[in-house]
Amino acid sequence: MNDSIEDARPLNKWWRHAAVLVAIGGFAVLSFVTVRTYRDAPPIPGHVLDADGAPLFSGDDVLAGQDVFLQYALMEHGSLWGHGAYLGPDYSATYLHRTTEVTRDGLARARFGKDYAQLDAEQQYAVAEAVRVELKQNRYDAATDTLRFTAGEAASFVAQKFEWRAYFGSDTAPPGLPPRFIDDMAKTDALTAYFAWAAWATVAPRPGTEASYTNNWPYEPAAGNTPSTASYFWSAMSLLTLLGGLGAVLFAMGRFPFLGWQRPSVSGPLAENRMLRWVLTPSQRVVGLFLAVVALLFLLQALCGGALAHYRVEPGAFYGFDLAKWLPYNLLRTWHLQLAVFWIATAWVAGGLFLAPILAGGAGSTGGAEARHEPKGQRLGSLILLGALAIVVFGSLFGEYLGINDKLGSLWFWFGHQGSEYLDLGRFWQVLLATGLVLWLFLMFRALRPALRRPGQSDLAPLFLYVAVAIPLFYVPALFYGPHDNFAVIDNWRFWIIHLWVEGFFELFATVLVAVMFFVLGLVTAKSATRVVYLDAILYLGAGVIGTGHHWYFTGQGTLNMALASCFSAMEVVPLTLLTLDAWEFMRLRGGGAGAAGGARAVSTTGASGTTGAAGAPLEAGHAGALRQKWAIMFLIAVGFWNFVGAGVFGFLINLPIVSYFEMGTTLTTNHGHAAMFGVFGMLALAVVVFCLRAIADDRTWQRNEKLLRTGFWGLNIGLALMMLLDLFPAGVLQLWQSIRYGYFAARELTFTMQGLFHTLEWVRVGADTVFLLAGVVPLVLFTFRIVLARRVPSPS
Repeated sequence: MNDSIEDARPLNKWWRHAAVLVAIGGFAVLSFVTVRTYRDAPPIPGHVLDADGAPLFSGDDVLAGQDVFLQYALMEHGSLWGHGAYLGPDYSATYLHRTTEVTRDGLARARFGKDYAQLDAEQQYAVAEAVRVELKQNRYDAATDTLRFTAGEAASFVAQKFEWRAYFGSDTAPPGLPPRFIDDMAKTDALTAYFAWAAWATVAPRPGTEASYTNNWPYEPAAGNTPSTASYFWSAMSLLTLLGGLGAVLFAMGRFPFLGWQRPSVSGPLAENRMLRWVLTPSQRVVGLFLAVVALLFLLQALCGGALAHYRVEPGAFYGFDLAKWLPYNLLRTWHLQLAVFWIATAWVAGGLFLAPILAGGAGSTGGAEARHEPKGQRLGSLILLGALAIVVFGSLFGEYLGINDKLGSLWFWFGHQGSEYLDLGRFWQVLLATGLVLWLFLMFRALRPALRRPGQSDLAPLFLYVAVAIPLFYVPALFYGPHDNFAVIDNWRFWIIHLWVEGFFELFATVLVAVMFFVLGLVTAKSATRVVYLDAILYLGAGVIGTGHHWYFTGQGTLNMALASCFSAMEVVPLTLLTLDAWEFMRLRGGGAGAAGGARAVSTTGASGTTGAAGAPLEAGHAGALRQKWAIMFLIAVGFWNFVGAGVFGFLINLPIVSYFEMGTTLTTNHGHAAMFGVFGMLALAVVVFCLRAIADDRTWQRNEKLLRTGFWGLNIGLALMMLLDLFPAGVLQLWQSIRYGYFAARELTFTMQGLFHTLEWVRVGADTVFLLAGVVPLVLFTFRIVLARRVPSPS
């Protein structure tokens, strides 16, 4: 008997029932919100007329402009409704600000026969108030599907057609883009119509409400856009739900000490380290190739990130070289984000393929028999999956290059650049990726089938499979929209992928991977590992599913979404706080001490005669596993830290509606993104990579290269911390202050971001990026390739 006595008793079935019920409830609410998005999205008028009834543009022009916006990846250069990249302008906010200026000057001349600057203070106040009244009216007639612009709005559209032609089509290049990037006048005119519609939606009141379709975002006092009542009210309510949820869960954790990563009791039998005497199966050996691909993609992603950071300080040059001519900012940012998803997902896919045979192998196996029982063709299937991955990665990257450079014609959406941040790869590549994930799921099922059939098996193996099913299943919403859908609808489905797939089910799958890793090492029992997975699922699904809507506060949704999302999103901090406690538990596991609830833990040491405990007796199998996998556990400790700091503190800071209203689309968003995306998901992926590498490597090879791993670990964490401390957080605070004081447009314009303290901080970040790249990424990549390419020498453990 290898599991503890406590583990012999089955887990209460209500853990499973609770997880299922919470999932059903969460997705029912989120689906309802999504259905309402189609109804609440700002209408695209069939015809837009000037004050005299003459046509200005049509709904077809707006959709044609959206095609241009997506095809040329302008969301990876600037942003729309605050979502996208931050080197270029927010196109909707810029258009709105310019409209207030044109309208103000026109009213000044019409009323007083003078330019606005020549008016006295009283006259300027009267004109400014008239501008706010004029713009804060919704002149859309649903019966005739017609929108009538005021004289000022019409004049702004005419003026901005010439301005946007010059911005994209002249020899004076926009920041990070080549000259004459879009030199087709018909395309830039359609783009202007699209910006005009997007800006109108930000200021025109939604019928029957006091706020615009975007809940009065952006902050533009000159246009009458100020925070709505709902933004203040639901921010306060979200704080109440946070405190209540945090108190309830911490009470439960204190009341029920068995929640969390618990080792078997010192007085009972120990869990077995299944890695001892395990012989790698043919398919597990192929995983080494996956890990090499992870390292390569990680290096490419980091290099793209370094170039992007330099664009922030020298948008027109890269140390004197015209980088934008060959690799413009929008293309590099596309690759940077896409490669991040690719290498992290590849690491978790590889971890699943590696751990499934061990979990299914049964206790006491020496590996030889299990290797013979590996399903026929499993190794070939893994190689095919690796080939499919390579085709998707490099095919989509090249397709995006062709699409942005207008080399694919009408096929740009299918084979080029879709234009949606994080979902940039063309639809064909998306379908191919989904097909590859289904193949991976099939391989996982074949590997886990022996455990699924074994009588009395715990829920851990089925859970491993069920969560794996969610990966391809919840990628399907990426296929639910097209280029001519309303942008509010596109953004809704986009965050089903970003939040639910990337940040959600992959995170849940990673939790299962960690649970399986600890179980096969003998550090926790199957029952404890399964309970942790269910607890994580309940906490995440209970808050994170409905909390997805915090991305939609100001993207065409009504106040119902804000009410639900603000409260549930605030409670996402609760599981993140618990992960900080997990980090402490990981440290205790890494130390190799024994004991569970309240049990004393021995301090482990390594002597010349072998691995021993504090009293000199041989350490338990689980302790030896912890010592062998100490660096994988160190990466998990880093996950606990960055989850609380990056996703918890920095994420909560920007999730309150009233804070998000002012900061969305600023460097504070980037600050949260780096700390959460790499600090959490990246570190989780690297923990899996290091775990698999340690199992692949013999002791001699590992010890010879361990210094590279140690250097890489600390280089990544110190470099990431320096990015936050030296630039991203303080620069974001400066930008937030600028937005609150002068308006959102002022915080994004180049006169602010390319000079003064903000720009100085961007230069300072070069040092942090250098540490991250040279002391973190490079040593870790070298370490991975050395381990993968080394010839394995059999060792007793």
